[in-house]
Amino acid sequence: MVTQVLIVEDEPEFLLRFSEAVTATPSLALLGAVGTGAEALALLDARAPDVMLLDLGLPDMDGVQVIRHAAQHQPQCEVLVVTMFEDDQHVLPCIEAGATGYLLKDASAERIIAAIHELLAGGSAISPSIARRVLASFRIGAGKSGGATQAPADSPLSERETEILRMVAKGLSFDAIGGVLCISPHTVVAHVKKIYRKLAVHSRGEAVFEASQLGLLK
Repeated sequence: MVTQVLIVEDEPEFLLRFSEAVTATPSLALLGAVGTGAEALALLDARAPDVMLLDLGLPDMDGVQVIRHAAQHQPQCEVLVVTMFEDDQHVLPCIEAGATGYLLKDASAERIIAAIHELLAGGSAISPSIARRVLASFRIGAGKSGGATQAPADSPLSERETEILRMVAKGLSFDAIGGVLCISPHTVVAHVKKIYRKLAVHSRGEAVFEASQLGLLK
């Protein structure tokens, strides 16, 4: 099955580079390549991309708005942010809005294609410096809440599953989650599969969307 990719990038040089990388990959197809947020929203309403490569610095709106729109209207779509911004003010809102990958623009075309495949396989493609920021933010948040993660009384998920899903929603990779919880990545994967079954979903994006709708990520 060919993966449909939407590229949202206002700089012609990068738009061309990303488009060529996608079209040169047999397993990928270029669904659209646009330079504004408005065009991205229109395509998201009309088509169903599997993956969206998104720059944050769009000329007409904040890229986070596009991520939120995708999460609401195309929850199966994996969002890979590819941008110059690596500060907390940009990274964390993107992850919270539903992005499942975050790379800096110095990433090679090969790395970006590999990242797309990582997302489709249920992984999380994040530049090392970004991963450290997300992990630090999670640890700070856990410290403020006393380190406990309580599942709502009517939640279909266990407390451990809720804890893992909240980390997934923050964009942590399975390896990073295992490191935080002192369990193996294989155990994390086993928990994630149970989460998918309990929520009747098939992807990271769908799980985060469904859990948000149920109030499980508060």
